[in-house]
Amino acid sequence: MGIGASAGGLEALEQFFSGVPLESGLAFVIVQHLDPTRKGMLVELLQHATPMPVAQIEDRMTVKPDHVYVIPPDHDLSVLHGRLHPLEPSAPRGLRLPIDSFLRSLADDQGERSLGVILSGMGSDGTLGLRAIKARGGGGFVQDPASAKFDSMPRSAIDAGSADCVARPVALAGQIIAYLRAPSRAPSGAVVVPSRGGEESGHSGLEKVVLLLRAQTGHDFSLYKKSTIYRRIERRMGLHQLVRIADYARYLRENPPEATLLFKELLIGVTSFFRDPAVWEQLRTEVLPAWFAARPAGGTMRAWVAGCSTGEEAYTLAMTFRDALADVKPAVPFNLQVFATDLDEEAIDRARTGKFRPQVSADVSMARLRDYFVEESDGGFTVSKTIREMVIFAPQNLVMDPPFTKLDLLSCRNLLIYLEADLQRKLLPLFHYSLHPDGVLLLGSSETVGQSHDLFIAMPGKNRLYRRQDQQARPAEPVEFPSAFARARGTVSDSPRSSAAAPATQNLQVLTEALLLEHHAPAAVLTTRQGDILYISGKIGAYLEPAAGKANLNIFAMARDEIAAGLHEAFSTAVRKNTEVVLKDVKSGGGRKGDGVSITVRALGEAGSGPGQVLVVFKPAERRGREARAPSPTSPGGTRLSQLEDELRRCREDLQTTREEMQSSQEELRSSNEELQSTNEELQSTNEELTTSKEEMQSMNEELQTMNHELQSKVDELGRASDDMKNLLNSTDIATLFLDGDLKVRRFTKQTAKIIKLIDADAGRPITDLVSDLDYDELPDDVATVLQSLVVSERQVTARNGRSFAVRIMPYRAQDNRVDGVVITFTDMTQSKQLENRLLETQAMLEKRLAARAEPSAAKPSADPAPPRKGGRRSPK
Repeated sequence: MGIGASAGGLEALEQFFSGVPLESGLAFVIVQHLDPTRKGMLVELLQHATPMPVAQIEDRMTVKPDHVYVIPPDHDLSVLHGRLHPLEPSAPRGLRLPIDSFLRSLADDQGERSLGVILSGMGSDGTLGLRAIKARGGGGFVQDPASAKFDSMPRSAIDAGSADCVARPVALAGQIIAYLRAPSRAPSGAVVVPSRGGEESGHSGLEKVVLLLRAQTGHDFSLYKKSTIYRRIERRMGLHQLVRIADYARYLRENPPEATLLFKELLIGVTSFFRDPAVWEQLRTEVLPAWFAARPAGGTMRAWVAGCSTGEEAYTLAMTFRDALADVKPAVPFNLQVFATDLDEEAIDRARTGKFRPQVSADVSMARLRDYFVEESDGGFTVSKTIREMVIFAPQNLVMDPPFTKLDLLSCRNLLIYLEADLQRKLLPLFHYSLHPDGVLLLGSSETVGQSHDLFIAMPGKNRLYRRQDQQARPAEPVEFPSAFARARGTVSDSPRSSAAAPATQNLQVLTEALLLEHHAPAAVLTTRQGDILYISGKIGAYLEPAAGKANLNIFAMARDEIAAGLHEAFSTAVRKNTEVVLKDVKSGGGRKGDGVSITVRALGEAGSGPGQVLVVFKPAERRGREARAPSPTSPGGTRLSQLEDELRRCREDLQTTREEMQSSQEELRSSNEELQSTNEELQSTNEELTTSKEEMQSMNEELQTMNHELQSKVDELGRASDDMKNLLNSTDIATLFLDGDLKVRRFTKQTAKIIKLIDADAGRPITDLVSDLDYDELPDDVATVLQSLVVSERQVTARNGRSFAVRIMPYRAQDNRVDGVVITFTDMTQSKQLENRLLETQAMLEKRLAARAEPSAAKPSADPAPPRKGGRRSPK
């Protein structure tokens, strides 16, 4: 079992382990955000909360039941064949996601035996890992956000639909044990196969569940693999502690919301950006460059991602396409249009937003994050507008809805493995029909084309890339289209005659109108109010011609020199006044010599073709029966004409000068725009740095929260130890005084205050400044001697009130064996001294009496003492 926690997780872990029964048979691996610069105290703190052994993980440590393992600081964690492997972190501080990393590894290693628990913490670490565990058939358990000090991590997992059970930490352990001991779960975690006696009822119950699911959700899962469906149903049965599938069918009928939960359970999609990197590398370096080379004139690639889930694969394809374009640098434009579909409408809605959690940084390189994503204020990422516009999302049932056609690439990864063989045989010919002759089919790592090898040929490499191949002979069986699509095709072909007659009539009408417009209608151009050409009617070569340089469909850039000035003035007047302006007999050099043209410029309002549009009509001037003679240059008319020509030439020169000045201004503005863009890039870079700093600060904040909780627990423990020591010292009824190296009061017991005049405020005062009842003026000297010689001093002293004390002075040694003051104990010897004095008095009195008796006996001499006998004893008198 993997347990993920962050800020506020220590308290949640203590509560969780308080509800874990002894000999549960589970192994617990704790992954918490820890400060990488200091040694953690999590192991010793958790050891107080559980009788199970708690250890910090070491390399290749074997996981054992009823043990607790804690991730070491500044490490990621992985598991392989039941052995734990600490790894050096691959991401910088602030971007590490150790919980996701371990839970994914746990799901890959243990499959449906894996369990994930998410407790209090900030951010969203653990959401994707819990999702991977659920996809492998494991269980996901989340702390109730209302009971968490920091609810971001639990709430993120719940919002992502990765939680099987939500409860307080104390109750989570009981829920997990009940889930594992549910009768519907096999001991090995395999799918339960009905026995002979219950085979009919088991299959009947499964069919009832499928029918209820189809009735309540509208989706038919009858062609999905029965083992997959039963495994998902088994998980739901375990959560509800139901024994038989018939009981679950009854529960499903009585509780309609359960159908939605089961539907989501069956549609759990494990997806990520650039999943199986080798596949995308082959697309980038081989498939896409070959597609570009086969189209020297450019074009648009059409791709379909079936079963796109939340859109990661579709966006990955778009980014790979852009990377391939950057590698090839073609001279012609290429575009990509991706159709991404899935059965889960909620997943499609999430994919449309293009917003993803910070965890995508683990799958997407920093360069791609910078080029194809926009970082949000909450630390998440949104795909850029360029990538988003390439993808179209839509809900679709692959079995029932019509397919997309004329495709260059079709990706259907890890979907066929959940379908029965009969449905696979129907879908592969449909994929063949949807692809272009040189189209590419992309399947998952565990999928193949099976018996459809005549439709697809494998491309070089180990990746599941197949190229569509045309069949030389007609296939034995026609393509089985979805029912809705087949009906649509039948409707079109029901009346072939009528459907063919309508286009014939329509084509004849269009042809006649085109001929009439070509020969009898004047040339006309429909433009925007800025002069951009929208539509051209008739032949306009006599009046407009393409301008040299970059292609430009603006009428002012294409107008011939003879009509340019008048057209510009009339166009401006018509747009400004929203009216019609007519220019008559304008000289045109595009026709015969001497021909003129009438130009009508009309601004179209709401009643016309559309607001904001202008219609320009070119109509040749009517020729008179007798052409007027050109005036002689020497005549008055010729002089006036020369003046007008000179004036026109000067106007053109002024106009040319004005255009050059405008071009110069445009260049200056372009330069300013480039400078602003450079400034904007610098600001974006600064914003990225600030965002990175923010993430690092958030990570550091989580680590400080954890450290603060650990230190608080340590302070509480030290406080309890201090209280124990205080009560111990007071219970001995021995006055004790602690002095530091400067002979200042550090601490004292309450009995000391009866000997030396001490109050709590005297802490820090020198011992020489205090008043004492002892007749012991040598106390400071003795303390100094002990500090210097480190030899214990013992002395008996008396007090002014007649009491006696045994004073013991010994060095105060710190934990590192450093002498940091002295400890003085005052043992009350008053009663002992009184007893001693009484004993001495009694002894003296007895000795005096004995001496008094001995004096009379010594005064009388002996009369005739008898000699002693040899070998005998003298008899008493």
